Amino acid sequence: MEIERTKELQFLARRFREAPVVAIVGPRQCGKTTLARQWARKSRFRPIHRFDLENPRDLAQFENPLLALESLKGLIVIDEIQRRPELFPILRVLVDKNREAKYLILGSASGSLLAQSSESLAGRIAYLELGGLSLDSLPKPSDQKLWIRGGFPRSFLSKNDQASFAWRQDFITTFLERDVPALGIRVPAGTLRRFWIMLAHYHGQIFNASEIARSLGASETAARHYLDILCGTFLIRQLQPWFYNTKKRLLRRPKIYFRDSGLFHALISAQNRADLLVHPKLGASWEGFSIEQAIQHLSLRQEEVFYWGVHTGGELDLVFQRNGKLWGVEAKYGDAPTLTQSMKAAIDELELAHLWVVYPGETEYALDKRVSVVPLNRIGSAIP
Repeated sequence: MEIERTKELQFLARRFREAPVVAIVGPRQCGKTTLARQWARKSRFRPIHRFDLENPRDLAQFENPLLALESLKGLIVIDEIQRRPELFPILRVLVDKNREAKYLILGSASGSLLAQSSESLAGRIAYLELGGLSLDSLPKPSDQKLWIRGGFPRSFLSKNDQASFAWRQDFITTFLERDVPALGIRVPAGTLRRFWIMLAHYHGQIFNASEIARSLGASETAARHYLDILCGTFLIRQLQPWFYNTKKRLLRRPKIYFRDSGLFHALISAQNRADLLVHPKLGASWEGFSIEQAIQHLSLRQEEVFYWGVHTGGELDLVFQRNGKLWGVEAKYGDAPTLTQSMKAAIDELELAHLWVVYPGETEYALDKRVSVVPLNRIGSAIP
């Protein structure tokens, strides 16, 4: 089964009107190649040339990339481009020389790779950061299944929860033993696995480098380096605190979330919904899942998302700007969320245009003229 990601296809169409090169970046197995194939079928660009840099035959052609690419027209798809980052300056030459070619490049990129592509292709490249499947791309109701299994297509589409859980465990092992070394990162797989498991206990919380370093028997610098690896490969999201002029003491360290709820559940050994409902991280799991779905629905970039918190206890899960105003999202796992002092403080202190409270129920209702309770499966229609 192949799920068509309509929103992302529309995004690619817009980006190709603006730039000759579009990069789809995201974690391995999130559906980048499938999306590229869907786009190639719908695209008006012809002919289509595909290169997979994990294929030894295609990789051999790129021993002389200028010779391999300079005569091609139409749509040129290059998969796993992180294996040959030296291609970016060459693509700049080709783009400026050949106006009849469009380039769609795919990569499980680290932050340094993105920086390199931006530097080499400044003014010529646009980006689509692809996560897992989102509620926007799935038939209703899919929210509970997506929450438990996560958004990696093979995990979500597995025949049952047991098969999905096994796939995610295999993904973690492959990522640690093959993908991380392939990016040139020299960290023992066992060390990074222990760090990742420890990190699961900080999901939805402030990252404490010194505490986790002591538990790991490593330095704070090493702990931050490990976190950078998982953030740079699109598996962990850091939410930076929202700063503004106030006399209150603000929380100043980032909060961390697993971007994919299914991977988080694999690391805490919650194989199915029954396991998760009795797990102490149930609320944190729902919070991270809801925030990620809101971010995907709103097409917000990493640098556009924040959280708000003060030392006196007031917090808001997600803060973002749009149309010159500040908006908020709060996630609550409960039957009927009510207006809390923390919500009131956030609205008044930040002068929010609106606050949406996302919960797993079925009824949408108002708590205040600026506060709405929204079922997660209606987030697409409720949040503009």
